[in-house]
Amino acid sequence: GLASAIQAHDHGAKVVIVEQMPVIGGNTNKASAGMNAAETKFQRLKGIVDSKELFYKETMAGGKNKNNPNLLRYFVENAPEAIDWLDNNDIELSGITTTGGMSIDRTHRPESGAAVGGFLISGLVKNINKRGIEVMLDTAVTEIVTENNKVIGVKISEEDGSTRVIKTKAVIIATGGFSANTAMVEKYRPDLKGFVTTNHKGATGSGIMILEKLGAGTVDMGEIQIHPTVEQTSSYLISESIRGGGAILVSQKGQRFVNELDTRDKVSAEIIHLPEHYAYILFDQQVRDENKSVEEYVSNQLVTQANTLEELAQELSIDSRTLANTVARYNQFAITKHDQDFGRTTGIRHPIEKAPFYAIKIAPGVHHTMGGVTINTQTQVLDANKNVIQGVFAAGEVVGGIHGANRIGGNAVADIIIFGMQAGKKAAHYIKS
Repeated sequence: GLASAIQAHDHGAKVVIVEQMPVIGGNTNKASAGMNAAETKFQRLKGIVDSKELFYKETMAGGKNKNNPNLLRYFVENAPEAIDWLDNNDIELSGITTTGGMSIDRTHRPESGAAVGGFLISGLVKNINKRGIEVMLDTAVTEIVTENNKVIGVKISEEDGSTRVIKTKAVIIATGGFSANTAMVEKYRPDLKGFVTTNHKGATGSGIMILEKLGAGTVDMGEIQIHPTVEQTSSYLISESIRGGGAILVSQKGQRFVNELDTRDKVSAEIIHLPEHYAYILFDQQVRDENKSVEEYVSNQLVTQANTLEELAQELSIDSRTLANTVARYNQFAITKHDQDFGRTTGIRHPIEKAPFYAIKIAPGVHHTMGGVTINTQTQVLDANKNVIQGVFAAGEVVGGIHGANRIGGNAVADIIIFGMQAGKKAAHYIKS
């Protein structure tokens, strides 16, 4: 929404942002890993050789070939330009790591290793303020008003309960997904009843419902991603960049049981298959030093810490000999860069040996809804017969089709910027025409 507002403004449109929450930024505030893009200037500076074609293939494979090929092709082709656009607006994502399902380091984040979300939102808000774009907080859009199949306004409901219509020729819906709407999640996926969610309270699917009233088509609504590493008491997502930085997963028996950087659906399934249905993410001080998001987990008291692996095992009621053997074996793989047990090929950074040692108890939680409304590469919303609904654009998690059956970590932040930019540009052009 912020990316599209900035773009629409810069292409000559008069813009207002209507935000139903009391704060701006939605789920992006919680994003921790980074933004995927191939063939970027920052990869070249670090000597990372990558290709858009490989990025396309790995995303398509991760999505079980259900991804919309046109949307995915646009996404991959325009990702480096989106990284540059952010950089030109003083939002530099020059640090690079990896996530599950990617074979190359292409997850761009702040050079400091800080979580990408807060960094991105504060940078975008600065750009909103610099341009004097109006933001209405605590204000819900309840309806898109049309006349002769064209948008003429949006009906809003303000904090005090009053309603009015803002006249407009074009509207961009960037309301996110529906992971925080338990009834909606269970409607499409009864098997996810009782799962916690990592999402903010505003991820209710309201934008999808508003667009459905206009006749918008939807796609992949049953494709709901669970994230494997969620701290269950707080619903805190433990970033994939921790595993990408060298952490491992161990069971209550103290053993590894999965390639930690396989796709999210597969890692989640393996955790659910364990007799206790949970696991521990285990790492050392070096991983903590290189991944700033760990500080947040420590300050929120989600982390068990010990000076030796034996002490850590005692704290977690794990057999200390088993855990020591597991870590020693993994450390050998880290040196040879060859995981003989589970075929992990990425994020094997260094042995886990620098005290203190850390563990966080995790299990899967509802994380991302891959389904949503149908759009074309111009971000125009399409009806059930694939016809364009005039003046209505959408971008981000409210849209379906880009991620197929499973989203790759780092692809959502890329999705919101790439398609957010496109929506802003196309909406501005539509108004002029």
